[in-house]
This record gives sequence, structure tokens and C-alpha cells, in this order.
Amino acid sequence: MKVMQIPPTKPYFPAADVQRIKSDVEKIIKSGMLTLGEYTKRFETEFSKLCNTKYVIAVNSGTSALEIALRSIGLKHGDEVLVPTNTFGASAASVIFAGGKPVLTDIDADSLCIDAANVQKRLTDKTRAVMAVHIGGLVCPGIKALKELCQDHHLALIEDAAHAQGSAADKQMAGSFGDAGCFSFYPTKVITTGEGGMITTDNAEILRKAVILRDQGKESFSSNVIVELGYNWRMGEINAAIGLTQLKRLPGFIKQRNKIARYYDQKLSKIRELKPVKTPPKFVNNYYKYTALLSSEISRDDLKQKLREKGVRPGGEVYWPPLHMEPIYQRLLGVKEGDFPVAEDVCPRMICLPMYSQMTMGEAKYVIEIVNEVLERLSR
Repeated sequence: MKVMQIPPTKPYFPAADVQRIKSDVEKIIKSGMLTLGEYTKRFETEFSKLCNTKYVIAVNSGTSALEIALRSIGLKHGDEVLVPTNTFGASAASVIFAGGKPVLTDIDADSLCIDAANVQKRLTDKTRAVMAVHIGGLVCPGIKALKELCQDHHLALIEDAAHAQGSAADKQMAGSFGDAGCFSFYPTKVITTGEGGMITTDNAEILRKAVILRDQGKESFSSNVIVELGYNWRMGEINAAIGLTQLKRLPGFIKQRNKIARYYDQKLSKIRELKPVKTPPKFVNNYYKYTALLSSEISRDDLKQKLREKGVRPGGEVYWPPLHMEPIYQRLLGVKEGDFPVAEDVCPRMICLPMYSQMTMGEAKYVIEIVNEVLERLSR
């Protein structure tokens, strides 16, 4: 068999889009308006239509989006925010930088996401918000239960939707369930702006505060009157122009990723050692990551090494290690190994098969052939 080289992911810019971006960049440079101009406004408008929210605020990263959203709900020193241990470090770090304290929770074994049952166990009189992380592009299956719980306890719900552009649950879009949704456009994401992020909300006060915070705390872009301690969290016009071009491609990207995911699902159903994370009915998963769980007798490190030798490079896990096993959070939060048994069971067994928007069926078939071949060898 001829060895193919299959990357874990890669951004996709068709030739026509490259030309469009070149033209837009020329217009932006000639205009002299390189930040918070026409393209940023258009990108915000179009993203608002995608998520079906009243307001959006373009920023320079998904991490910035999280901190701004948390500060915009009025998080205060000592306020607790419940965060799943199975997430990227920025989810918890943003709480600390916003002045609060992240309180970690265990996860649902089937979805790898936070759920209402684990949140309920960790509530205290200091709890101010819950952060729901849509892992790998799958909207938390328990998002409606989480929303009801937050409403019952007068808590804010923040969606860390960094992975979830265009994902949905029961026809409701990611980013429209919580008080605020936070997206990332990092180069590995389904659509990218190079670097960038977006906040979605229906809350006019969150909009007002977020717009001020992203631009150094000034009362308006044209003013030098500083009313908040903000930061330079602006999205550049060139990033926004790239985002507009990518956003038009999003439906096609999701369609192709789902085609590859259905093929993976079908083939993995015949492989005992590797079971995919299921997408529930009536959910749209953008498949930022295609995640499956290994049986406990297979070494993930051995599997990944053997796959790479055959040209198949798995993606980074979502996530390993979980936050309570990261040295910095053990020091800051006093958490330790053994605290969250579900995450400790599933996180070492997850593997993310290659997934990208221009992936061909021939490449997907090669991935499955190599996975089969390597697993047979490791199972002997």
C-alpha cells in the first residue's frame, strides 16, 4: 500500500477565496482603516445571522472572548465559575484573569462535556456562573438542562463555543443558549481568521460592556475617555476580511466534515477497540474534532506512534491531561489526581482521527485502513 500523508487538520482557502482576500486587503490598506472598520462590522453582522443572536462583538481571540464575557456579567473577586475539568486551559484561566475562581467539575462519559448532574454537586453560595464547553464541535447534550439549572439558581451561563462555529442542538445554534457565547477562529478551527474570536449575546448590557473592554476601556472608539480597565482586544480589519470569506464556506465545510464523520462512524462500528463519541439525533456537529475512545487494553501512545509511521497523524486530544492534572491548576486550585474519576477514565483513552474540510473519501479510507492494520497488530 502506498503511504499517504494525512495531517490532523489544515485550514482551507480555495483559489477564488485567496483572490478575494487579496482584493480586500488592498482595499483595507488603501482605506487606512486597519481596525474596527467596515469589515469588522460586516463580519459581526453575518456572524450574528449565523448564531441567531441580537449582538456580536469581534475580538482578537477566543481567550479574550471568554475573559470579556465574564467581566461583562459583573464577575467579582471570590465569585465561583463552574468549569469542566475536560477543557483547554484558557477556559479556567479566563475566570482567574476576570477576577473569579474556577471550580472544576467532572464530565459526562458519553459526550465528554459538562452536565447538570455534575454542576449540581459543586454549587455553593459563591457560584456566579457555569461555563459549558462544546467539546470537539458537539453542543453539550445537556445544554438545556444546564440553562434551566442556571435560571433556577440565578446563575449566568457562558458557552465556551471555541470549537462550535455552525453547530446546533434541536435547531438552536451554538452561542445562543447562554448569556454569552465565546468563539475562536484560531487556524485549526473549522473556519479561521488567522487569530480572532467572537462574543454572541442577546443582552444589551453585556454588549455595552464588551465593546468598551475590547478597546482599552474607552467609552467609544473615537473617544479618549477611559471608563473601564480594558485591554487591546480588537480584531483587525484583515482578520475580519478573512473571516467573512471563510464564513461563506462554513455550510460546505460542515457538510464535508459530516460526510467523513459518517464514513468513520460506519467503519468504526466494526472495530471493537475504538468507539466514536456519538452525536445525538437533531444535533448538528461541525466535527472540529472526530473523537473516539480506545478500549483500555490498547496504549494510545503506541497507537499514535504506529499511525504516524504510516503517514496518519492524529489530532490533539480534547483534552489530555484534564485541568485537575495540570501542575498550574493543582497549585492554584488545590485539585489532584483522583478528584474526577470519569475524566480520568475517558481522557487517556480518547483519540482524534484526522479531520479537515477538504478531506477526500480516499484519504478517509486510507485512515481507516491504517487504523485497522495497526489495531490488529497491537491487539495480538
